[in-house]
Parts: sequence; C-alpha cells; structure tokens
Amino acid sequence: MSFPETGKVLHKSGKELPLAAGGEQRSAYAAAVAKSLRQALEAPGISTKTIMGWTSASERAVKGWISGKNGPRGEHLVGLMRSSDIVMQQVLSLAGRELLADAHRLVGLRDPLRRLADLLDEENRKSAHR
Repeated sequence: MSFPETGKVLHKSGKELPLAAGGEQRSAYAAAVAKSLRQALEAPGISTKTIMGWTSASERAVKGWISGKNGPRGEHLVGLMRSSDIVMQQVLSLAGRELLADAHRLVGLRDPLRRLADLLDEENRKSAHR
C-alpha cells in the first residue's frame, strides 16, 4: 500500500506556519493569564486543584498556565472567567474592553454599598428617636 504524496509538504506561499504567527500576542496573553492566576492563588482556599475544578483541566495544564508557559484555550478560559473575577477583568482588558472590566467591578460594589446605606439609614433613624 502506498501513501499519497499530497499533504506531506508545506506550502511555499507563506514564510511561517500559521501557528507561529502572532506568537508575541500569544505570549502576552499567557503572561497576563498567569499573573491573574497567581493573584487568584493568593486568596484563601484557592489552589491549583481549585483551578482544576473550575476548568476540568489537568494539573499539568493548570501549572503551565500559572507559569505563563502557555495560556488556556476555549472552554478552559470560559471556566476561568466564570469563576475568577481577576481573570475576567484581565481578559476584558486584553480585549480592549476596559470599560466592561470597570463596569464588572462596579456591579460587584452595588450590594455592599446598598448594605452600607441601609446601615446608615438605620443609625439615622435610631439617633432621631433618641
């Protein structure tokens, strides 16, 4: 049985493989996600195993992300963004969506500010009755 000759050589039209293009952007992405994951790991109760649970990725893959050797792809990135506000904000910033990252942070402040306002109102009512 002989194998066909097609598919065994690289096309001569380009100078580099498609995966090699954008390598600088890919390494910046991996470094940014690594920084975010290291920040997330500083929180109590967050470990490599926690990140594995968020993404269903292997320990080897997660350690590669944390080191910045490579970045998460597809469904793993979605899992990280769903579970980590730090990663969500970093990815939005990388995508040039700083306003969305800021809005995401502000939404997180809404409930604590509302509770604080309720406490202040309660204290004002108590002091008015004295």
